[in-house]
Amino acid sequence: MIDSEDNPEFLNDFLAYSSTILNKSVNTIKEYNYDIAHFLKYIAFKYKLTDIKDEEFIKSIKINNFSLETVKKITLQDIHSFLAYLKKCYNSKPATLARKTASIRVFFNYLCNKTKRIPVNPAQDLESPKIGKRLPKYLTLEQSKELLETVKNPVNNTGHGNHDNSERNFAMITILLNCGLRLQELININISDIDFDNNKLNVIGKGDKERTIYLNKACINAINKYLAVRPKDGVKFDSRDALFLSEQKKRIGRRTVQYIVKEELKIAGIEKASSYSVHKLRHTAATLMYKYGDVDIRALQELLGHESISTTEIYTHVDNEQIRNAVENNPLANL
Repeated sequence: MIDSEDNPEFLNDFLAYSSTILNKSVNTIKEYNYDIAHFLKYIAFKYKLTDIKDEEFIKSIKINNFSLETVKKITLQDIHSFLAYLKKCYNSKPATLARKTASIRVFFNYLCNKTKRIPVNPAQDLESPKIGKRLPKYLTLEQSKELLETVKNPVNNTGHGNHDNSERNFAMITILLNCGLRLQELININISDIDFDNNKLNVIGKGDKERTIYLNKACINAINKYLAVRPKDGVKFDSRDALFLSEQKKRIGRRTVQYIVKEELKIAGIEKASSYSVHKLRHTAATLMYKYGDVDIRALQELLGHESISTTEIYTHVDNEQIRNAVENNPLANL
């Protein structure tokens, strides 16, 4: 939760603008608040507007009285200094610094260009840190089958703590591995979003963009088996249409799903299970579809809800077997 009393008025105005006009998600608003508040605390420290003398305690600085006059003094060099501080004190990775950079850029764009509260935008020429493309971590086909088998038959696995919710957990992981949904997309599924006659699911993804996911037999069967045991009485009013419910009979939360996936991976004996996450199951779905489904890269982009084809193209580089076969099948190979 965001405590608006901890923020200066102009930061709360920016968050309201981002939520309503830019239609950013709740999670994005939280990230904006965290990033900009941390940045302003650093500026207060750098400009000696606080009694805090040690960088280690910057996060404890109060900024509710931070003035716009001080914001007007901020330079591009101050922003670079903040990013350097993050790298030095928190060992922030390029992806994290890129997110912070994006938050700062949209914040100053709001203050300067949208509301004219400051005359100069210090982030106008701010460059985003370069992020090296890394191959995504994913489960093999054999590991994916083992995971599904583990979730489907918990009684066969000693120490399994999810017996009572096995149908729900199996349905969630089946959808993640077959459809490649994001975590929030999975949580947000409503029963009314599913067209059982045509085996289709309407998903609201990033940027409030809607797309259609075609459900295969495995997904439909898993969903139907879960619906047969899904609680009907005592469900919280605002969760009555939610597909996946928690034990408190309300829409399941992010942390619960993350915990379930971690536990099921561990029980399945997946090597380095702790390094995998819900998002890794999305990578797995995309990789398996590309490797075994003979799927067109554009179709995969549509299915995953990627805005840019370059994001999807990373899955074309993960299959060494295909690369090896391409070289071996070169018509010049046997000359």
